[in-house]
Amino acid sequence: MLYEALVDTASLVPGLQAQVSELNEHIKLLINGKKSDSSNTPPSHQIGRSNKKNSRKKSDRKSGGQQGHKGSTLPLSLTPDEIIMHHPLHCSCCGESLEDEPSVILEKRQEVVIPPIEAKYVEHVSSEKKCRRCGNKSRGCFPLNINAPIQYSGKLTAVVSYLSVYHHLPYKRLTVILKDLFGISLSEGTIDNMLKKVTRIAQPVYEMIQERIQKEKEVGSDETGAHINGKQGWFFVWQSQALTFIAASMSRGYKTIFKYFPNGFPTSVYISDCLRTQLKVPALLHQLCIAHLLRELNNFEDALSCKWSTKMKTLLCDAIELDKQFSEHDDRISNEKVRETELKLETLLNEYDDASTHKKVQAFIVRLKKNKPSILTFLKHHYVPPDNNASERAIRNIKIKTKVSGQFRSEDGADSFAVIRSIIDTTRKSGNNILDALVLMMLFRPE
Repeated sequence: MLYEALVDTASLVPGLQAQVSELNEHIKLLINGKKSDSSNTPPSHQIGRSNKKNSRKKSDRKSGGQQGHKGSTLPLSLTPDEIIMHHPLHCSCCGESLEDEPSVILEKRQEVVIPPIEAKYVEHVSSEKKCRRCGNKSRGCFPLNINAPIQYSGKLTAVVSYLSVYHHLPYKRLTVILKDLFGISLSEGTIDNMLKKVTRIAQPVYEMIQERIQKEKEVGSDETGAHINGKQGWFFVWQSQALTFIAASMSRGYKTIFKYFPNGFPTSVYISDCLRTQLKVPALLHQLCIAHLLRELNNFEDALSCKWSTKMKTLLCDAIELDKQFSEHDDRISNEKVRETELKLETLLNEYDDASTHKKVQAFIVRLKKNKPSILTFLKHHYVPPDNNASERAIRNIKIKTKVSGQFRSEDGADSFAVIRSIIDTTRKSGNNILDALVLMMLFRPE
């Protein structure tokens, strides 16, 4: 009886050893996938320290400005607001008074000073006049934006939205800054009402950005999670070189994209990661983010010593270097080097050797095969970047906001942030002053 039990136990050992080996590989992938150089994990969240050396080649140039670099310095004002003369009162030798002696200017120095900032109360008075001819009484009209016995100006409202959305200040800290800088006491409720007002006024501009971005030649998209009213929510971004459109949603599914872009991007190259929701978007062409693919390949290479991953990583890096060699006017589609790169990709996707030993790598290969036309799109079109880094930079502001403020208190608050931030980021891309743009919007579109 004991012998039979031992035999049965011994027969289980090979299967258990194989299972342990597989679990160890899985653990390696998970741990290595939490490193910032082999995943999307930021350095502050990675598990342990990375031993991977920097792949950048050391430059022989010294740090700082290079030879021939034109420096810049704070220029003197040609029209100073105030001039203070410093005359010698007595002779430095004998002590004789120099008060009545003429002076000669030797040197000028300037100091940039911020004057005291105080809120100014402007009173608007409507008067009445009687017509001498017919006796009719006419009344002076208030400006359209003056519609309450006392109110905050559009410029102050623009400043509040600028500090809250662009500089990520939470309501409590914003009340302190306004009190210390301007001597204005605002409640958190008033700040919330101001942001809602800006959102209503900005809605037509927001919709204009939404309409225009569908016609761009290339559009990048990304999404990130955020806590909204204590629940898991999501922010989506769609951006091009000139425009940024951000939307908040309680769903990460395709219905969010369909809500804002039901027709997709029929004239655009759509750049994204491999999320199924993003790959489902109708577009002229798709481009997978090569940076995402390289991070996954780094993980396979480091954790599994996968030779296939090294080959694929080399191919993608060579393709990026080839892209840099082309000019805007080069014929890329019929280029021999581009064709060679495509053939190498085709060959590598059908090459399994050691890659077939792990299910994660197999799944990665299947995914690349399925989306093969979207891997090297950037090589054929000069305006398409090989990565989606611009979208990641655009979506990072949501993470900063939630780190500072904790969460969005309501869905309306998340929508307000999305609307105002879309206008701010689009204004930045146009090279215009953000605060000036918000002030002009408040002045020319009063409620």
